[in-house]
Amino acid sequence: MEIGASPLNLVRTRLGSRFRNPFCMVLVALILRLAAIPFADAERLDPRRDHWQCGGETGRVARSIVQGRGFSSPFWAETGPTALLPPVYPYLLAAIFRLFGIYTKAAVLAALSLNCLFSALTCLPVFLIARRGFGEPVAVVAGWTWVFFPYAIFFAANFIWPTVLTTLLLSSLFLIALHLEASSRLLPWLGFGALYGLAALTEPVVLTILPALGIWVCYRLHGRRQRWLLPATLGALAFFAVISPWFIRNYRAFHEFIPFRDGFGLELRIGNNGATWHWAVHGLHPSDNEEEWQEYRKVGELAYVAEKKNQAVQFIAGHPWGFVVLSLRRALYMWTNFWSFDKRYLEAEPFDPPNVFLCTAITALAFAGLWRAFRKGFAVAVPFALALFFFPVLYYFTHLHDYYRRPEDPLFVILAAFAVTSRFRLAAGSSNPEFPETPAQ
Repeated sequence: MEIGASPLNLVRTRLGSRFRNPFCMVLVALILRLAAIPFADAERLDPRRDHWQCGGETGRVARSIVQGRGFSSPFWAETGPTALLPPVYPYLLAAIFRLFGIYTKAAVLAALSLNCLFSALTCLPVFLIARRGFGEPVAVVAGWTWVFFPYAIFFAANFIWPTVLTTLLLSSLFLIALHLEASSRLLPWLGFGALYGLAALTEPVVLTILPALGIWVCYRLHGRRQRWLLPATLGALAFFAVISPWFIRNYRAFHEFIPFRDGFGLELRIGNNGATWHWAVHGLHPSDNEEEWQEYRKVGELAYVAEKKNQAVQFIAGHPWGFVVLSLRRALYMWTNFWSFDKRYLEAEPFDPPNVFLCTAITALAFAGLWRAFRKGFAVAVPFALALFFFPVLYYFTHLHDYYRRPEDPLFVILAAFAVTSRFRLAAGSSNPEFPETPAQ
């Protein structure tokens, strides 16, 4: 024991250092998420509809892989190769099925536990992004907020889908991009490109922010009079090296060029069909409509998706203003979780009122944090603004699910933490309410 140091002060010091340790955040987050698994939706093990609730299409494809039929058959029978899904998560789920059995309780537990690990590990990029942009006090608040963040806990412990892994990958890519603003070393750029390729093969929507974020990073390097063309080119080559095998597989399977997935036409039709009482009306997908399933099975995947795209385009052309209004409603839903307070809608979504409050509050705080970030400096704020505004754009025009915003949640949490922490410092009368500049700026 140090001379003059009381045991109480030593305990406080040690607790304080652990409180600021991001690995402690990861551990607590993992424990919380694992503890929530027993309260998960029991339908994950429901044998009705042939265990559809255990991963949906990803579960079907994973089963086909394990049974030796390759990446195929996303619905109710053997229908041959598919490109409705990108490959990473179905193969990950297939590995779980191979180890623990197909649609077994052990497999479900393993899949959800892995999701919990992904969500807990997201504490690390959350902490590091916040610390780089806004200082350690904000990083501590943001990290612990993610530990207890309701959406992060719920989807990790309850949802067998790529969402949680995508969240970890996107936040990690954002962190790397912040570091690349000041680095023209080739190896980090190669790693960034390769990891972005992996993320795109997990959930292609992450590509929506790549052009803008990439241009910004190159602009920052150019402003520092550092080389940017060669590192960016090598990063792009690494990206294409990772995604090319999947493109080649798709061409061999379908004899057409299919980048990432072929289901855009179906997604466009589901969201643009005249039914607007809900953000995702059931009965338009082969998974929940017998006629659609039989049509898919009869004509094949590519022809089916092409027909759905034609139907969607015809509908949009015939209802241009309705499409604009519906797109604005989808944008509002992404930012606030509000769709309708109609009785029929609330019967289908009884938890929407508290979700609207929570989601809107987080968005408002994040916007306040973004405003303060712009006051701090464009170099800090622009990457956040690019990611927040470009990521959801595709969903405005296709259709929504409540989990589509989740990969951006870490950035919302960081900005909200910055807003709240700055406000408390102002209220306390700090002479310097904004946090010190960091090397990233």
